[in-house]
Amino acid sequence: MGFSDDMRAGYGFAGPVIHLGRPYLDPAAPEREVDVAIPLAMLNRHGLIAGATGTGKTKTLQLIAEQVAAAGCPVFCADMKGDLAGIGAPGAGDARVAERAAALGQDWRPAAAPVELMSLTGADGTAIRASVSGFGPVLLAKVLGLNQTQESALGLVFRFCDQRGLPLVDLGDLRAALAWLTGPGKAELKAIGGVSTSTAGVILRTLGELEADGGETFFGEPELRVADLLRTGADGRGVVSVLGLADVARRPRVFSTFLMWVLAELFEQLPEVGDPERPVLVFFLDEAHLLFEDATEGFLDAVAQTVRLIRSKGVGVFFVTQLPTDLPDEVLSQLGHRVQHAVRAFTPKDARALRQTVDTYPVTEHYDLPRTLQSLGVGEALVTVLDPRGVPTPPAATRLYAPASRMGPLTPPERAALVAASPIHAGYAMPVDRESAEEMLAARMAGDAPREAAARARARPAPRRPPPPPDDQLGDMVEGVLRSRTAERAAREVVRGLFGLLRGR
Repeated sequence: MGFSDDMRAGYGFAGPVIHLGRPYLDPAAPEREVDVAIPLAMLNRHGLIAGATGTGKTKTLQLIAEQVAAAGCPVFCADMKGDLAGIGAPGAGDARVAERAAALGQDWRPAAAPVELMSLTGADGTAIRASVSGFGPVLLAKVLGLNQTQESALGLVFRFCDQRGLPLVDLGDLRAALAWLTGPGKAELKAIGGVSTSTAGVILRTLGELEADGGETFFGEPELRVADLLRTGADGRGVVSVLGLADVARRPRVFSTFLMWVLAELFEQLPEVGDPERPVLVFFLDEAHLLFEDATEGFLDAVAQTVRLIRSKGVGVFFVTQLPTDLPDEVLSQLGHRVQHAVRAFTPKDARALRQTVDTYPVTEHYDLPRTLQSLGVGEALVTVLDPRGVPTPPAATRLYAPASRMGPLTPPERAALVAASPIHAGYAMPVDRESAEEMLAARMAGDAPREAAARARARPAPRRPPPPPDDQLGDMVEGVLRSRTAERAAREVVRGLFGLLRGR
């Protein structure tokens, strides 16, 4: 079978598709009668966008995301450098775009996607947070860089707080819980295990380092609601939630794990839908290799299980990284679609990675795969996807279409306008400081002795009541009570209750 016939047979899909580009044997003469694409209904089979720095991975992500949104499906993606937010503005038809569109026979028209700008710090976007309890011990251990033993100890702390009804909202709550369990409450932990003083010290030290690095801004309430990621606009297009990470780029372990938490929340909260005609959400996890550096077995198992099972929730996950070997085998085996940009083999390690990449592609008689992967230009990729029967398509060296949205950052006024128009921004703008583990444990430490004394007093005969004090002493006593810590806490709870009423709670 000739090349053109092979491509037509492999990519002649019926039904809605995500258009990627045109296949070629010679980059100067792409097959304009064949369209390399991904079936929309198969996006929940997950995928990989890989390639060396500067080969066009971000533009490929943008090309796929804007089409998914146009098909009525919500999208969530991370914006590492600040340029992906340009998907919210129409593209500029410059000379390079016009040349590519003409060469590929693309009917290119500028178009913007509906965008929700988000941020982990609240800068230039809707602030999204996670409570420490919601984040969980496995992901938090990854953020803190704990080993297996320390991760297990952290899990015991979470279990204790869950059983005792002690909400872990922010890092201060976790620190208070650790201090309690290695001090006054040490005996309470013996029923389910114990935490050594040295292990608790390591966890407390890493918590302090995370806070000093600004990590406390990620934890708190109100916590991100999954429903806010599944919105569609008034015109029926899916909303693209773009999480800006440029301001936290120096904390890669934190933001990469935070992205995994969002995916885990989707898995926990979404219902089973099987294989829908179009995905419920498409999730792009950029800089995916950062997730798996120095990861514990528990973390790797959690990621692999989430990726394996979230398909039936209608969620498609695309990992974006430099090499397929950046991902564990357990995750890589779950990915059905691959858009592989150029691989640079400058070192022996790179050469081994290239051979491993080639071994994972279907056999083809049209390409020398090692040579092809090293000769791909910017905006070109070797593509293979799953067809509607679940069979991999033949590898196709592809010149990719140009995105219809802007391939560059938004201006500050444009970002400000999008944030101001957001229907969910106000709900996340102000952090909520409710009573949680830190306050509860502080009250327990301060209140245990008075309660025990009261119990002993109830067991004894009541003493004779002394005569009332004179009026001048009575005034001093009332003033002292009003200044006490108990009165301060009571007043604070009254104020919180009033605000709760005003907020409709």
